[in-house]
Amino acid sequence: MRKGGPRKGGNYTNPCLTMHQPWASLLVHGIKRIEGRSWAAPIRGRLWIHAASKVPDEATIKAMENFYREIYAMSGITDIEFPEHYPVSRLLGCVEVVGCLRCEELVQWEVLPEGVRLEGLTDFCWLCEQPKKLLVPFEMRGYQRVYNLEKKIYEAAVRGLVPVDSPAPVKFPLPNPRDPFSLKPGSISASILESEASAIEKSSGLIAAIAGARAAATQFSKDQDFPTNTIQNSTPDSTLSETQTIFIKDNRIPDSNLKEGSIEANSALEQNNYFEEEGSSSHSQPPAHPKQHPGASAKIFAAALRGLKPS
Repeated sequence: MRKGGPRKGGNYTNPCLTMHQPWASLLVHGIKRIEGRSWAAPIRGRLWIHAASKVPDEATIKAMENFYREIYAMSGITDIEFPEHYPVSRLLGCVEVVGCLRCEELVQWEVLPEGVRLEGLTDFCWLCEQPKKLLVPFEMRGYQRVYNLEKKIYEAAVRGLVPVDSPAPVKFPLPNPRDPFSLKPGSISASILESEASAIEKSSGLIAAIAGARAAATQFSKDQDFPTNTIQNSTPDSTLSETQTIFIKDNRIPDSNLKEGSIEANSALEQNNYFEEEGSSSHSQPPAHPKQHPGASAKIFAAALRGLKPS
């Protein structure tokens, strides 16, 4: 059994998710509002976001920033302050997971802005609000799927959180405000069951940005089996048209973040000491129990916080 093994009862105390950059920072900075996965969100409430150890290349960063620049422009937002840096192997901050829908539900949910619906590009869409970032990103190891932060890390990190000024924060309406799990796969399908897939007018620049985001995401999912999706053009000769209509139903890309089944760690030695290999179970199923893992000492982080003065 690895050190700090699964907790009994299936309770997440301080859940954390490891993501590749630049997606991790874009989520914590409130630019990214939908976290895409191939499995449904097992939690509601605060979710800590950790950046994996892979350093993002400039082409990937450029593709994702261009994607969000284009979808925000649809709402008239042209001044987006992207992160200056995309640190790796760091705890970055947290978001509030308020719901989870299937892609086909999100893209037809017309109560949301078009830009938010365009973020629904994976099988399951985790709906995220209220991003907060750490004044000092905290160096630590990452683990697959959702896991519990070690208590000392949590206690140090929670004191370093500051709110984020998102370019266009969104509020996802719950079907039942008294039930935090009411916004789940299938919960709004009845209201959109009879409606056709929504058509959105897109510029050629947005089409290229979506293609770039899809290509950037697939680099982490090359060995997975994902359906091929076709963009449908509303004009006979799309090369002569400045704008095209794309039906966004089932227009998905693979999971753009941490590759399912992989394990992020700072070294091969740490992998051998602290991890047990996953079995042959399906990647589409969430873990049966949360896991609590050790991390780097929180003393350095806490000391750094005491010397900081928020701007």
